[in-house]
Amino acid sequence: MTRFIDVSHQIVAGMTTYPGLPGPVIDDHVSFEASQRTYAPGTEFNITRISMVANTGTYLDMPSHRYRDGADLSDLELEKVADVPGVVIQAPGREVGPEAFDGVDVAGRAVLVRTGWDRHWRTDAYGAPEHPFLTEAAARLLADSGARLVGIDSVNIDDTSEDAKGARPAHSVLLAAGIPVLEHLCLLELLPADGFRFFAVPVKVQGMGTFPVRAFAIVGD
Repeated sequence: MTRFIDVSHQIVAGMTTYPGLPGPVIDDHVSFEASQRTYAPGTEFNITRISMVANTGTYLDMPSHRYRDGADLSDLELEKVADVPGVVIQAPGREVGPEAFDGVDVAGRAVLVRTGWDRHWRTDAYGAPEHPFLTEAAARLLADSGARLVGIDSVNIDDTSEDAKGARPAHSVLLAAGIPVLEHLCLLELLPADGFRFFAVPVKVQGMGTFPVRAFAIVGD
């Protein structure tokens, strides 16, 4: 039996994804009622619009999010985000170091780090600086080992506490290696540790380095 497991957050008007960034505004561009003036009697349509920052919901970072000359969404190779063999890594604690990946073949795979931090989604605790993150050494291991995509179910793949002093080594290392970064995943506990195919495809927008995705896994035959 084949199962589709959604591991992305729903985008809701006004929601907070990352502390300090505005929530999305969702409203009608053309309402059903207004469309009745254009179409035949009994025929109506709704056209909705959304205004949001790119870092909303579960989103994918491309190299141009970090580097001025980096690849953007329009350059994204589908092989990096669609039908990718996946593996789930259970985070051992707040700091996820290279030892978390001991004995795991990450080459060519979507590496999803399960921290359980998604339990705080839509609460003040979600954006707290105590959130789990990948260390620079872990990011270098994944890059050197040929990971195709790296994701996490936390508010940031990097340490955002005052101790970090604004450095973003995990983003820097992974995106420099051309490895997309996926943040704000959820429900990774529903996935097996191995043996699934993973998808996280954004829209193809030139000039943007980040955009929400519908992240999901296919499990089974």
